[in-house]
Amino acid sequence: MAYDYDLLVIGAGSGGVRAARMSATYGAKVAVIEEFRVGGTCVIRGCVPKKLYVYASRFADQFDIASSFGWQVDASFDWPTLVAAKEKEITRLESAYTANLEKPGVEIIRERAVVTGPHTIKLLGSGRELSAERLLVATGSHPHLPNIPGAEFGITSNEAFDLPTLPKTILIEGGGYIAVEFATIFAGLGVDTTLIYRGERVMRGFDEDMRVGLEAGLTTRGVRLIYQTTISSLSRMGDAVHATFSDGVTAPYD
Repeated sequence: MAYDYDLLVIGAGSGGVRAARMSATYGAKVAVIEEFRVGGTCVIRGCVPKKLYVYASRFADQFDIASSFGWQVDASFDWPTLVAAKEKEITRLESAYTANLEKPGVEIIRERAVVTGPHTIKLLGSGRELSAERLLVATGSHPHLPNIPGAEFGITSNEAFDLPTLPKTILIEGGGYIAVEFATIFAGLGVDTTLIYRGERVMRGFDEDMRVGLEAGLTTRGVRLIYQTTISSLSRMGDAVHATFSDGVTAPYD
């Protein structure tokens, strides 16, 4: 049977890009289908932008001690400048990923696709159907919003990178490394930050001495820690989002 391609890859993240590029290098006819941006979570809305925001949040510590070393610093922070710098860097990396695909001849199809058979997919935008000897689904995953009343008033880590303004207060639910990282970032940028977690201490499953150290570091950073509690509901009241906790307490956040 004749196919349109040797390999069709759905998803242009790290895994999909690598598989497509290497296959094309060995002579295969390959296409990558991506509905968003080339680079995936790590480049676009994960590791890379997160590291840039971590770097930005650390400057405040240096400014605090600069006067002890003879420096007179009058510093202020501008959130839109950081967001723009982040966008510039991930656009540069996206261009590099795209060039690495195009160089060995990989076709990039910017649509959403669904698998319709063992060797076929359908593009939802154009309605075209394509076939390949092999299909690789490399779509990754996405953040999860809890199934609670008012969940639509919350955001995920995806949206946190592009907030139109820096909030004065923020509530972060979770005790894993992503929640801890964002708590550290926002606290470092001067945001009144609260971390709420259903467990007894952040970073469950990691070494206990590291967990204790992280907890102390978060507290020193100014992060308010609420343990063995979850968010029961969210509601919008004026400009604030009010969170009601499992213990019945309600508090407003930006």
